[in-house]
Amino acid sequence: MLQVKQWCNDLIGLLFPNLCNACGVALYHSEYLICTKCLYDLPFTDYHEYADNRVARQFWGRLPVNAAMAMLYFKKGTKVQNLIHNLKYNGRTDVGILLGNMLGDRLKTATFYQDIDLVIPVPLHRKKYKMRGYNQSMFIAEGIAAQMGTSISGNHLIRNTSTESQTKKSRYNRYENMKDVFQVEFQEDIMGKHVLLVDDVITTGATLEACADALFAAEAGKVSIAALAFAE
Repeated sequence: MLQVKQWCNDLIGLLFPNLCNACGVALYHSEYLICTKCLYDLPFTDYHEYADNRVARQFWGRLPVNAAMAMLYFKKGTKVQNLIHNLKYNGRTDVGILLGNMLGDRLKTATFYQDIDLVIPVPLHRKKYKMRGYNQSMFIAEGIAAQMGTSISGNHLIRNTSTESQTKKSRYNRYENMKDVFQVEFQEDIMGKHVLLVDDVITTGATLEACADALFAAEAGKVSIAALAFAE
């Protein structure tokens, strides 16, 4: 019976191969979503260990954030881009949870992230949410919250304006494009709390800055930032 089951599993694997979301090679039975080689080769930043890191410095003089970090370096044409592309555009929300677990595992031992009260993903506008069907940052946040044993919310921070693409905008224009885009609901749940704001990729930080501004306006006690990747 076990041999027949193995044959069936092998046939299913042949017809519907389980591929690595980073490099596209077939996974072994013991591997999950990302092959062992790709996991070993991922470009980790270790920014969670240092308050003075390149992500945190982006916000100096702009936001009184408690801490800011990203887990991976992001470059075009790399395995990190493949992972995030599969998460955002190919419906691989399980990749978001896995990477969120990895990120949360780092944050739970990091000094500046010890007293998180609430994990909040950067929200999508309802039009984009309807087109995509999900918010990729929510699944990253789920993975983080599961590791850190804290609460998560997709209802407190709302994106009330659909903005133009940020891709070709300067840092200043990105910030101007994001002003007054976000608002906080149920302010009483935010007041005095340490909120962890979660995104997929940080570039200039304009979106996160706008989110944090809304949280501070709602009298959040502290705001920290964590992302999967940092685009150098």
